[in-house]
Amino acid sequence: MKITELLDVRAIDLNVSVASKDEAIDHLVDLMDKSGKISDKAAYKKGILAREAQTSTGIGEGIAIPHAQVAAVKKAGLASMTVPAGVDYDSLDGQPAKLFFMIAAPEGAGNVHLQALAKLSMLLMNEEFRTRLMAAKTPEEFLSIIDDEESKRDAEEAAEKAKEAKQTTGYKVLAVTACPTGIAHTFMAAENLTKAGEAMGYPLKAETNGSEGVGNALTAEEIAAADGIIIAADKNVEMARFDGKPLISVPVTEGIRHPEELINKIRNGQAPIYHAEEGASASTGSSTAQGFYKHLMNGVSHMLPFVVAGGILIAIAFLVDGKNAGANFGSSTPLAAWFKAIGGVAFDMMLPILSGFIAMSIADRPGLAVGFVGGLLAKSGATFADPFATKISATPGFLGALLYGFVAGWIILLLKKALKGLPKSLEGVKPILLYPLLGVALMGVFASAVNPIMGIINGGLTSFLNGLGQYGIILGIVAGGMMSIDMGGPFNKAAYVTATGLLASGNYTLMASVMAGGMVPPLVIALSTTFFKDKWTEEERNAGLVNYVMGLSFISEGAIPFAANDPVHVIPSCVLGSAIAGGLSMAFNCTLRAPHGGIFVIATIGNWPMYIASIAIGSIVGAVVLSFWKKPLEK
Repeated sequence: MKITELLDVRAIDLNVSVASKDEAIDHLVDLMDKSGKISDKAAYKKGILAREAQTSTGIGEGIAIPHAQVAAVKKAGLASMTVPAGVDYDSLDGQPAKLFFMIAAPEGAGNVHLQALAKLSMLLMNEEFRTRLMAAKTPEEFLSIIDDEESKRDAEEAAEKAKEAKQTTGYKVLAVTACPTGIAHTFMAAENLTKAGEAMGYPLKAETNGSEGVGNALTAEEIAAADGIIIAADKNVEMARFDGKPLISVPVTEGIRHPEELINKIRNGQAPIYHAEEGASASTGSSTAQGFYKHLMNGVSHMLPFVVAGGILIAIAFLVDGKNAGANFGSSTPLAAWFKAIGGVAFDMMLPILSGFIAMSIADRPGLAVGFVGGLLAKSGATFADPFATKISATPGFLGALLYGFVAGWIILLLKKALKGLPKSLEGVKPILLYPLLGVALMGVFASAVNPIMGIINGGLTSFLNGLGQYGIILGIVAGGMMSIDMGGPFNKAAYVTATGLLASGNYTLMASVMAGGMVPPLVIALSTTFFKDKWTEEERNAGLVNYVMGLSFISEGAIPFAANDPVHVIPSCVLGSAIAGGLSMAFNCTLRAPHGGIFVIATIGNWPMYIASIAIGSIVGAVVLSFWKKPLEK
């Protein structure tokens, strides 16, 4: 698919004048709508803004490529505009953006169009090409320039492939690039690294881990011959193949902004040796705490869909059941019983998924089976004396699954070391026989020995929390406040993971306090920017409106840009509001069976009128404190 097949004259506007980033996005969304590529402007814009909240798509050199892959896109497409005067777009290099390409990618559709979008990202690295686009007089001329450059690039790539086919020597340095969406940043980093290597006389090959899969894959021969590896990625990539090679790991934006610096680190021997079998982190200078956090989040991120789906379906069972069901409430009617059974199946996967993917993060794929078994043993509570768990009073639950996930990963790492001396002819047997067999057996021994202790700890914790009574308000205040301290960081995740884990033990009050606390920060910003306009710039007021949706959706990260600009005033105000909301939720004995969804999972909330009141009170208090504390703008 060619770039010009995605972009037509209806979606091109030249010599535009916009005053802010928000206006630029609005104009591009209108162009995309005119081209007939989207079905819902509001939903598409929401996807664009959600992507911008992660990292600005103003990549520097006067270029911005906002993009979204959402259900509101009917057909893959592009919209483009030029802004000769430039506009502040929070670009990576701090310079105004002048040349815009907005990408619309359909959710769940084929990925052929992504190849064309990747090619566009690479073309835009050519300064002469950008200059010609900015000078175009008509949309038709604009399209013609793109078509000519794309044809030229295709011819060069064909010649390069023919040249590579004749090469007998490897590349000096290899790179792997990847970003969460895999649409633009992945390919720009690859392009910049490749060009920098060529300019420095240090040939570089870049593998892209994009949405359409792995492109330009590195071969075993190239890895063996290379002086070192650069990982410019914001998500996990296959690392075991780089065992024993000098390797540095950085965010994908570093590959775009500082390719020469990264290459020089390889050339000057400044990259540490990566040891896959020892479980060493791929990042330079990563700490044990960072590794622990990464492994935990890998398990939690895979676990959440099961908890969300299961929790909501179980809540629906209670919602549709007869109110006079008595002890069978939630399953006294066929429909309610069906919802509860299906939801229970999904919910029961919570512990093995958590444990399995923690282990996989530590020890790669061999850890998965051992971690799954560890999670199931934590769920059952089996011991040496009671292998079928018929007499236990309390299971290890979430705490056990968490521990067993890490232990499973470490078991596999130990087995890799222990079996390292086996003949090479047995290499293929290790992952399919030796690792799972020995790993599961060792996991069984460990869990059977530790389950009684973890069961006592988990049962005691559950009883303690259930028996807090009025003192539980303090817990709600602390947990709610933690959600605002770093808004998605370790404090936030610690409170969230704890509350999610307690769902498996039947404690639904802490989850309610945690979600209430997490909804408050964006709502504090939204209310303050709406009703105290003299404290905020026009751009901040416009961005603040989006936080209504983010707050109601339980996306705390919507407040991060404001907290980053003014942490002294924003963070304490949000923490106060979140603590109040969390404490009130606990005081009103509100409950929540779904760990995400915000106001949109109201059917799963117990005592929902007071829950909404708790969030409203916390948000208003936080907004008032912030607005009176923050100084007015200088006129």
